[in-house]
Amino acid sequence: MSNRHDWPAGYYIGSRQSVPDASLIDAYRQLPVPNIGDCMGRTVAARGLIPYHNDPHHVLCGPALTVKVRPGDNLMIHKAIEMAQPGDVIVVDGAGDLTQALIGGLMRTSALTKKIAGFIIDGAIRDVNEWAEGGVAVYARGNILRGPSKDGPGEVNITVSCAGLLVSPGDLIVADADGVIAIPYDELSGLLPKVQAHAQREEKIRQTNISGTADPERFNSLLRAKGCPV
Repeated sequence: MSNRHDWPAGYYIGSRQSVPDASLIDAYRQLPVPNIGDCMGRTVAARGLIPYHNDPHHVLCGPALTVKVRPGDNLMIHKAIEMAQPGDVIVVDGAGDLTQALIGGLMRTSALTKKIAGFIIDGAIRDVNEWAEGGVAVYARGNILRGPSKDGPGEVNITVSCAGLLVSPGDLIVADADGVIAIPYDELSGLLPKVQAHAQREEKIRQTNISGTADPERFNSLLRAKGCPV
């Protein structure tokens, strides 16, 4: 792509420098999003997004292709769909606007053909019944029947803010019934063993809870440290 300074103000189409390899994507797909969030400080998570694909067991996991649009305009989302590779997750900064839908059923059919894994929309969608059929995941802030304009401006493959997440092109998006998280590309390899170990620890705690052999000292020590006489 050409230098950003060559583009008119408000318009830009960039390229991703790197995307996670398939083995990393498959590994993260096996891990609950809350476990990932715990290992990222418990403060990283999208806020206010609703799943519309009607499958609570579906796990969305794929590289981010990012888009920033003017609220209510989807010109650059169409361009992103054209550019997307199989398994991509299109992440859209629509400024949380709910007055006009950014994607709908016709765009869903294009996404199915392109084998796009899903959409994360900080804005609205429409044609809810079609999205509920599944095949491509979608998380959005809301829905409305009013359609979008296609005038721009907009930008593709830049760092965006989406529902409280800072997402750069090529970051890994993981989403399940608990919500959506974005893992920076450069942190993927180092974070993975920490999340896997955390998941194993939680499983051990789960088993002691089930068997009734949980150690009360786990929380009593915390209470004593705060001066509670337990």
